[in-house]
Amino acid sequence: MGEAIVITSGKGGVGKTTTSANIGTALALQGKQVCLLDTDIGLRNLDVVMGLENRIIYDLVDVLEERCKVQQALIRDKRFDCLHLLPAAQTKEKSAVMPEQMEEIINELKPNYDYLIIDSPAGIEHGFRIAVAGADQAIVVTTPDTSAVRDADRIIGLLEQEDIPSPKLIVNRVRTNASKDEAEDMLDVDDVAATLAIDLLGIVFDDENVLRAANKGEPVATTPNTSASLAYRNIARRILGESVPLLSIEPKKGFLAKVKKIFGIEA
Repeated sequence: MGEAIVITSGKGGVGKTTTSANIGTALALQGKQVCLLDTDIGLRNLDVVMGLENRIIYDLVDVLEERCKVQQALIRDKRFDCLHLLPAAQTKEKSAVMPEQMEEIINELKPNYDYLIIDSPAGIEHGFRIAVAGADQAIVVTTPDTSAVRDADRIIGLLEQEDIPSPKLIVNRVRTNASKDEAEDMLDVDDVAATLAIDLLGIVFDDENVLRAANKGEPVATTPNTSASLAYRNIARRILGESVPLLSIEPKKGFLAKVKKIFGIEA
């Protein structure tokens, strides 16, 4: 029986869909049977990042409205026999899917896969509830800026209410060459992890190869010798239970002041 992992965040634009595509691809590279599920109804992008947008015939809503079987809506990635995508609907509203329907689809798919990777829409409304329905685990993605971390903290609280235990954290687009002005709005990775108080699953440095690969419909995890590819492959190995060291990051002074800034508390 497979494990369903939802990839979520509070703020949009932090790299959730890219993370979903690359974790799924990296797990497939490890030989695991993987199904990617796009739950961003009306705003799907996972098919584009995977380069599968021209092969969509049926989608998630077609399955729910019984125009096809779930197996008919699955798109096999030609690069990996073990990687499939269930695309979201492009022309429907999020209200077209109910959480209990999503849970039924996940339960139907679980026996055929090792991992179901669920790409959640941004926000905390109905779309979030659809994405987490049926999920066994959660990965919270954030960038190291204060607004994204604050929204991630809100999502972690909601995951606890949904009885999804021990979410993991990925800090995305970590920059080592930020300008002084940019650095003022950024937290250290250690600060982010300490603020959110969940286990750090991985760090992905800001890498122009990610956007370049996404524009080609080729997840960067398939491209060797890039920092982002190595990061996603290491994350997949940690999901599989391997002990892969994280980057060592020295804490900086002023941590408490940064925490207060996140929550709008004057120092």
